[in-house]
Amino acid sequence: MTPAPDPAGPSSGPDAILERLSALHPKRIDLSLDRVRRLLEALDHPERRLPHVIHVAGTNGKGSTLAFLRAMLEAVGLRVHVYTSPHLVRFNERIRLAGSLVSDAALSQALERASAANDGAPITLFEITTAAAFLLFADVPADVLLLEVGLGGRLDATNVIDAPVASVITPISIDHVEFLGPTLSAIAGEKAGIIKRNVPVVVAEQTPEALAVIERAAARQRAPLFACGQHWSVHEESGRLVYADEDGLLDLPRPRLVGAHQIGNAGLAVAALRAARRFPVTAAALEAGIRGADWPARMQRLPAGTLIAHAPEGAELWLDGGHNPGGGAVVAGALAELEERYPRPLVLVVGMLAAKDVSAFLAHFVGLAREVIAVPVPQSEAGMAPEDLAAAAAHLGFSASVARDVEAALDGLTAYPLSPPPRVLICGSLYLAGAVLARNGTPPV
Repeated sequence: MTPAPDPAGPSSGPDAILERLSALHPKRIDLSLDRVRRLLEALDHPERRLPHVIHVAGTNGKGSTLAFLRAMLEAVGLRVHVYTSPHLVRFNERIRLAGSLVSDAALSQALERASAANDGAPITLFEITTAAAFLLFADVPADVLLLEVGLGGRLDATNVIDAPVASVITPISIDHVEFLGPTLSAIAGEKAGIIKRNVPVVVAEQTPEALAVIERAAARQRAPLFACGQHWSVHEESGRLVYADEDGLLDLPRPRLVGAHQIGNAGLAVAALRAARRFPVTAAALEAGIRGADWPARMQRLPAGTLIAHAPEGAELWLDGGHNPGGGAVVAGALAELEERYPRPLVLVVGMLAAKDVSAFLAHFVGLAREVIAVPVPQSEAGMAPEDLAAAAAHLGFSASVARDVEAALDGLTAYPLSPPPRVLICGSLYLAGAVLARNGTPPV
């Protein structure tokens, strides 16, 4: 279908179109379903022409769980669409069509179709780009769509899907309190808003407070509940992943993704597929998916690239986009596991957004990291001042300093060599992680 001409004139590519669309609403985030429903109706409801949908909400682990799901489904030859956010380097990363990232040409056409149908009405960028993604997912044949919630769940633009084959909720913790509420119960209520009537809801390990909210929401919707610790379990044993539910026991490999928390994410993916009961995923496919899943900027080792030249010789360079207390806990746990097996001095290079709780994030690294170097988040007006971040780190007892950017932080480590060479983790923001991958010459593919 050829897009209607846009009154603003031709665009040079998706970036120019996205910049134009971002001006349609004064707020970057304004949670509502009214605007996206209006636009989807104008587009003849592409959300009703999608393949089977697995809808995923939660605070931490959504991306990794989706990576496991995708790898498992593709291992049996199924065609898999994936919708995630935010992107790290290029917007195209958000939309994967039957295995491949969307091309600039296809993305531009879908954005122009959505823009023409919207006709200049107020709408947030996430809402209109989600509508464009649904156009692409409806037009390109596939067997399943893995759909990640953008923020919250109840009023998220993705929550226009009436009958997914499974609703999945990853671990919930405090984050985005300005939009979702200040308590774990309030946040869990927003996440549980994706639960649909009679659709199985698969739940990762949760705090009792969050689980109680999810249980009540599932009961109201008569949604079969598959909760970790009640209906399924997963743990590591002798270097293997052991999964169990009422259908039996699975002995699977340990994930390639680093960190004990990936055991839970992989188990959640297995539980989701077994609860959905729509896909012919064999034990061999589960094993291949767990071994093959990859997700950038989640405890990602950077063994090569331009940044390595700035680090001390022999140093390990790691990257993680975790930015909330729950994310800090799982990353610190992964680093503690590495430290136990391969001891090295740990240095954190941290950049965060001003709205985040830096003290709660860094508290998990007390006694594990010896130094924190605060850096700005590139090209972000919402970034925390590095001086404020360093002050919070010093208050927790870290040796803290400020650098103008990641390169300067790594250069500074070469002036005071550590023995053995340090393990350096760049963390605190997905926006920082994206900038690092771009500067390093290793963007996601």
